[in-house]
Amino acid sequence: MSINSFGHLFRVTTWGESHGPALGATVDGCPPGVPIDEAMIQQWLDKRKPGQNKYTTQRREADEVRILSGVFEGVSTGTPIQLMIENTDQRSKDYGDIKDKFRPGHADITYYQKYGIRDYRGGGRSSARETASRVAAGGLAREAIKAIAPNVQITGYMVQMGPHKIDRDAFDWGQIEQNPFWVPDAKAANVWAEYLDGLRKSGSSVGAIIEVTARGVPAGLGAPVYGKLDTDLAAAMMSINAVKGVEIGEGMSAAMLTGELNADEISMGPDGPVYSSNHSGGILGGISTGQDIVVRFAVKPTSSILTTRKTITKSGEDTEIITKGRHDPCVGIRAVPVGEAMMACVLLDHMLLHRGQVGENQGHIG
Repeated sequence: MSINSFGHLFRVTTWGESHGPALGATVDGCPPGVPIDEAMIQQWLDKRKPGQNKYTTQRREADEVRILSGVFEGVSTGTPIQLMIENTDQRSKDYGDIKDKFRPGHADITYYQKYGIRDYRGGGRSSARETASRVAAGGLAREAIKAIAPNVQITGYMVQMGPHKIDRDAFDWGQIEQNPFWVPDAKAANVWAEYLDGLRKSGSSVGAIIEVTARGVPAGLGAPVYGKLDTDLAAAMMSINAVKGVEIGEGMSAAMLTGELNADEISMGPDGPVYSSNHSGGILGGISTGQDIVVRFAVKPTSSILTTRKTITKSGEDTEIITKGRHDPCVGIRAVPVGEAMMACVLLDHMLLHRGQVGENQGHIG
């Protein structure tokens, strides 16, 4: 069985390859009556598409989405929604020199070991190009969330590039869309620009950490023990190309805290429970608390670099490789809207699950 789908009630299946004629997503489980048109989805794809500035791959793709089914007279019908994005700027010849070599740090070798065949043209399904499909599906999820929980806001941003972190004390939501790195710190954006420009010109790459925050999420989403909200969020983020680590809330740093410091104290406010802090990342026991949902994930450096690296061929011979073509010096930049999309898909899925089992929250406080 080939696993190309995720979600429970809101089910997303992605298809297509980096250098094929098109890629896309089949989305099943979107509630009927949700206003949807291509422009609504396109705004999110425009955040992810390549070639927007010198800090991303120079592959020129319009990433224009087409809705092929599941929408009638501007609203979802409740049937599967088919989304398609055509590939228009493939340069498969850039990969001719590596068809018999495995790129270190890339999925070439494992795909070949598993299937006995690999699409060497940009990596096929292992290419980050696949994430365009997820962003399109996430656009649908956002529209459905508006109908169920209109106060939910999902925002992604970079908090670290290589060794350079943002200053949390200078965090400014308004700065996120004012720079090419989606960073909420104007000073960090300037430092990162100079740093990445040097790496880009040298043909190298660097990793990054992305944080995604969902504000306005109602309490009660998620279920024990195997339907935890944080379980599905972690799996969703970990499935993104190049991701090597995921944290919820305090994450790994929680291991350094005492119980007194880590526990988010609770008091009663005018509109319900109020927490003194959010070390839990808005999730306790796998169920949302009503606080901000905070997820971070780390992406590794782009494996395709111009520095000569040692590798082997399919026949087992030692050789060297330089990967030419058009690649992101920091894939974390375009991973920001992908993280947002995965957050939207998981949250909608859990909203539908919660509504199906519980309806309205059963436990009322105050």
